[in-house]
Amino acid sequence: MSESVGPEVVLLTRPGCHLCEDARLVLRRVGEDLGMSWQERSAEEDPELAARFGEEIPVLFIDGVQRDFWKIDEARLRRLLGA
Repeated sequence: MSESVGPEVVLLTRPGCHLCEDARLVLRRVGEDLGMSWQERSAEEDPELAARFGEEIPVLFIDGVQRDFWKIDEARLRRLLGA
């Protein structure tokens, strides 16, 4: 079995968040185009993340580094993943 290569991409969301749905659509589109997988984590399941990023959700992390929040910029995401 091969290990996943490429960056770890995580989207921090919360239920009922319309910006989160927009972010999911961007990540699905970019993921399909680049053959990249990503994970979604709910702030409700991690009180520490919710306390730290609650006002910025959705938050995009690439390899553990916060790269975007509120509105995920598709062109910027493609640049970050292509670098």
